Amino acid sequence: MKTVSVKPSDVKKTWTIVDASEKTLGRLSTEVARVLRGKHKADFAPHIDGGDYVVVVNAAKVKVSGVKETDKFYYNHTGYVGGIKAINVRDLMTSHPERIIISAIKGMLPKTKLGRKISGNLHVYAGAEHPHKAQNPVAMPTR
Repeated sequence: MKTVSVKPSDVKKTWTIVDASEKTLGRLSTEVARVLRGKHKADFAPHIDGGDYVVVVNAAKVKVSGVKETDKFYYNHTGYVGGIKAINVRDLMTSHPERIIISAIKGMLPKTKLGRKISGNLHVYAGAEHPHKAQNPVAMPTR
């Protein structure tokens, strides 16, 4: 028997939709990262973008456990001296709820060119509406 290595031209990509309402951030993020990476497929190859496109809706209704709502901070730096900015989960949830999910999922992907390419297959929306109805997304398979 010969080992078959999948090529980028052999990859079949589908569209998957996930409803984030009332789900815990970490549990949701691990499942979405797994589908984005392609680990749920039998022909997974770590060097190829073999995952699916994922649409996450209702990002504003995602839950965090414990005291993360007030004690977890997201930091960014403006580039100037003393230009560090911090915002906690509660404030970020009111202004840009999709950024919390994007940040959690990007942290679970490889920190390489491939990881940046894979993160482009993720689409997150705060509400229930999304512009990807023409792709006929199917519900994400649960484990």
